[in-house]
Amino acid sequence: MKAVIIGGGVSGTVTAMALRRAGIEASVHEAHASGGEDAGAFLTLMHNGMDALRAIGADGPVIANSFAADGLELVTPDGKTVDQRSFDVDGLAGPRTLKRAVLYRALQEEAISRGITVERGKRLVSASPGVARFEDGTVAEGDILIGADGLRSVLRNVIDPSCPPPRSTGLDVVYGYTTDASVPQAPSLYRMIQSLHAFFGYTSAPDGSTYWFARLPSAEGVRSGLTPEEWRTAAFVTFDGEPLPAAEIIESTGDDVFGGHSYDVPSTPVWFNESMVLVGDAAHAASPAAGQGASMALEDSVVLAQCLRDLPDAPTAFAAYERLRRTRVEKLVANSAAVSSSTTSDRDRNWLYRHHIDWDAEIPRI
Repeated sequence: MKAVIIGGGVSGTVTAMALRRAGIEASVHEAHASGGEDAGAFLTLMHNGMDALRAIGADGPVIANSFAADGLELVTPDGKTVDQRSFDVDGLAGPRTLKRAVLYRALQEEAISRGITVERGKRLVSASPGVARFEDGTVAEGDILIGADGLRSVLRNVIDPSCPPPRSTGLDVVYGYTTDASVPQAPSLYRMIQSLHAFFGYTSAPDGSTYWFARLPSAEGVRSGLTPEEWRTAAFVTFDGEPLPAAEIIESTGDDVFGGHSYDVPSTPVWFNESMVLVGDAAHAASPAAGQGASMALEDSVVLAQCLRDLPDAPTAFAAYERLRRTRVEKLVANSAAVSSSTTSDRDRNWLYRHHIDWDAEIPRI
């Protein structure tokens, strides 16, 4: 079997590595010349995401390019810390924080080192059974096509032209970085601030730089096309005048700011057909609030490879994969949407973090 993977982000590259470990040939075709969409943001791979990487021996490059996130604090608008939580869950290896572009590069380099072909500048425009056609006029052929092409998945619409579009979460999300060591620090910790008007979070890297994000209520399209300076200003004015460090941290930031509107995909009715299947955000995009988008994509990648390894044909494997994944990921999307619509942070996430993938476990045929 040969798999053609559309998308070279988190789910695409890890799916290729998992398939190779399962003895299945795979090639990766990434739309962007380098990096990928939303590459300016940062993310945290939680326990379950790191567990999925560990299942195929791919956690090392991520650990080498990230720093630990040991817990979080929840701060109210008056500056009081009302909740503190450790990310220590039954001795599981904890979360890791890194820039999305760094994660893409680390995973792609690891895939290439394993003998996987990664082609960049390959934007999918159409597909039919066994054939992917790209904007530059080239094609790729394989027994199966795997759509790891994200929120605006082209392959999702090929599989089901009537699939619902991504849904606005009513939030703009702004990410920024400052190297000003004089701002309040949160080393290896996420400090989450409930502003009167929005939500702000930040953490400090070992080098003293601060990674921050802001979730700003906004209708779709209101802030489209803003420059980094305009995004920084939009975030600053939201928190200015409050007795919190958010405005101070934003003000200390230069042009290393990235913003955009946030969407989710609550449910994709059709995940696969006879020769095509979706993974990651192409199947189930969540708002950033739960911090689980990348980790869920990693779980998808490994489970899909196990199903293709153990079951007799692609349609049977795809059906098993959906059966194993749909309930969990749709629960996560709904949970994240609920958090996005308020200024609270959900308490019980152990059902997410304790998820474990045993690579050697056989996927049964049902």
